[in-house]
Amino acid sequence: MDRSEPMGSVDRPEARDRDLIERLLGGDEDAFRGLFHRYAPSAKALAQRVVRQSHLAEEIVQEAFMAVWKNPSAYDCERGSVRSWLMGMVHHRAVDLVRREEAHRRRAEAAIPQALEEEADHADEVVQQLAAPAERGSVRAALSALPVEQRRVLEMMYFDGLTQSRIAETTGIPLGTVKSRTLLGMRRMRDALAEVER
Repeated sequence: MDRSEPMGSVDRPEARDRDLIERLLGGDEDAFRGLFHRYAPSAKALAQRVVRQSHLAEEIVQEAFMAVWKNPSAYDCERGSVRSWLMGMVHHRAVDLVRREEAHRRRAEAAIPQALEEEADHADEVVQQLAAPAERGSVRAALSALPVEQRRVLEMMYFDGLTQSRIAETTGIPLGTVKSRTLLGMRRMRDALAEVER
């Protein structure tokens, strides 16, 4: 550092930032624009490193700066620089978003086995009805009422004895599509057979 330089010059950017915050307290839009232009690019880069998606990073930055606009008095100069305060807000929002997304993903994944288990129970009912000679007619009628794609998957499973993976390999249909057709077909079969029993 050049010793001839005044000591306060090192703090000039921070002093300007604090001045912008002071002006923001009075509702100065130019001060807000100045703060935004100064820190938005680095705030977005930080958010994007955490969330890894540009549009989410932009939303986080906008939320953080809106919080600054609405409540500039939340800044406490005793706790650090304006820059660190802003980056802290952005980082916390980004981490919170990642945690929420992760929790949502875990809940969705946890629900899949339960849904498959419930459908497996219904599948057992349909299979039992297939095996009962008195029920074969109503099962065949319910099966023939299904859309062709769903009917074909169920026929391959129950009459040809193929697994969903094998059906996907044989037909070239993605495994997820085979599973969804099975699920939809089983639901329709169950509903149709329940109508017959009434």
